Amino acid sequence: MTKPQHLDIATKIDGDSGSPVVLCHGTPFSSAVWDPVIPQLSSHHTVYRWDMPGYGASPLSDVVDLDTQAIRLVELISHWGIDNPSVVAHDIGGAVALRAHLFHGLELSSLTLIDTVCIPPWGSAFYKLAQDNAEVFTALPAPFHEALLLVYLDGVTKRELTATERNRLAEPWRGTGGQAAFYRQISQVRQTHTDDIVDHLGEVRCPVSVIWGSDDEWLPISNGQTLAHKLGVELTEISNAGHLVPYDQPELLSSALLTLTLVGH
Repeated sequence: MTKPQHLDIATKIDGDSGSPVVLCHGTPFSSAVWDPVIPQLSSHHTVYRWDMPGYGASPLSDVVDLDTQAIRLVELISHWGIDNPSVVAHDIGGAVALRAHLFHGLELSSLTLIDTVCIPPWGSAFYKLAQDNAEVFTALPAPFHEALLLVYLDGVTKRELTATERNRLAEPWRGTGGQAAFYRQISQVRQTHTDDIVDHLGEVRCPVSVIWGSDDEWLPISNGQTLAHKLGVELTEISNAGHLVPYDQPELLSSALLTLTLVGH
């Protein structure tokens, strides 16, 4: 990963030809969630990835709310020197991309929203409990945090995660700093920063697509259907996929991205 000095954000660029595509990850993940689809996408596009501040290889930031992340996305795209990229976004990355587009002037060639945090209600019972009691959870003994973290991650895919995948997703949130950062980002990523997005979905200024895992336990497909309806598009359902579609069905997702959303942009 390289880090633009004025932004101090971990980034990676794959491929060196074709129109630009920017990938936005969700929580509690990093840009590594896109690894399974990079070979296909980078053979047709120049693919830009970033770890949001507070996630992955980027610094553990004290401010990680969705609007701050949206501003960082606008700044980063300017730093890259790309105009009107296509954006593919997952989970809260979709809310970040929508805020950047709707409220901070980011112009896009297309926007693809995958199992996106937007339509209320969202957030599991554990997420809401941790959100309202972040200080208590931050103070938990490390083994208790580890157990909660791994159980939380077990619901992210339709299939069972391998030990390697589980550890890769969990690693940034281990240790004293990682544990504090995990509950900090939960406490700051709140529905108030998606409620106003819903009120402005009719103002999206670019072609938009909505893709959803058929078996998402974190965000039910009914949320995707409502989001697609409000945007005036058809929902693309990826079968046998949970919330983390790139892990469950990388080939189906790659095909959908290339045929439904990115071709011609």
